[in-house]
Amino acid sequence: MDLFFQQLLNGLSNGSVYSLVALGLTMVFGILHIPNFAHGAFYMIGAYVTLTAMVLLGAPYWIALIISMVIIALLSVLSERLVFHPLRNAQPLHQMMGAIGILLFLVAFAEVVWGPRFQQMASPYGDAITIFGVTFTQQRLIVILASMVIMLLLHLFLTKTMIGSAIIAMAQNREGAYLVGINANMVAMMTFAIAGALAAAAATLSSPINLVFPDMGELVIMKAFVIIIIGGMGSIPGAIVAGYMLGIVESFGATYISGDYRDVIAFALLVIILTFKPTGLFPGRVH
Repeated sequence: MDLFFQQLLNGLSNGSVYSLVALGLTMVFGILHIPNFAHGAFYMIGAYVTLTAMVLLGAPYWIALIISMVIIALLSVLSERLVFHPLRNAQPLHQMMGAIGILLFLVAFAEVVWGPRFQQMASPYGDAITIFGVTFTQQRLIVILASMVIMLLLHLFLTKTMIGSAIIAMAQNREGAYLVGINANMVAMMTFAIAGALAAAAATLSSPINLVFPDMGELVIMKAFVIIIIGGMGSIPGAIVAGYMLGIVESFGATYISGDYRDVIAFALLVIILTFKPTGLFPGRVH
């Protein structure tokens, strides 16, 4: 039973990271219809920015997290202005090529600046604690709690602010939003900023558990696409539920089946769910 709860906690921790990454991806796709393959690169750069802020500037962990979120949000907005905005009327294939171009550039940039080797991010929450016979690191608990706080803040932003209402309006009816005077450029930039900040937060929370390296975003972004398909394209609740579902299923699958199939489980889950629910768990736009 202790092993069960241990793996449940691990699954919730991994699912929290998956959900944060998938939230940004699903917002960009649901509102702007852009399959942003560069999102994994923003995740990776976010981890390096946090690591650099902690090592070179001596910033505390939480301050480094905020610095990373701000910088990656600006980087994400810059990519929207320089790449995706000029391609807004182009074919989807051109947008995909633009996203892949950003991805390749950022990975090469990371290898030049930080090197190709694996690096470990220190955390003030590295100690292990035991509760009711279940042993886990404080960092895993921090990942779960911090992710829930960020998701709650995102929900309040989208539902309680004018900018959030404009974002939801654009997602629900783009033409209608134009007619009532919503600034499409502002919504696009804000959406990319939020997506970038979420990716940076996810990377900063997960990196002390894992390692930081230039290709760390590749597998995460593949799983994020699986999550938004399972949850329903453009659905925020779907991205959250599917993210936690995938994290838990992966954790138990790796323990009770085989760790060799850990990364295959995501795609097996995708096939199973789409067989019975082709539109995903929560089909619809951002809401």
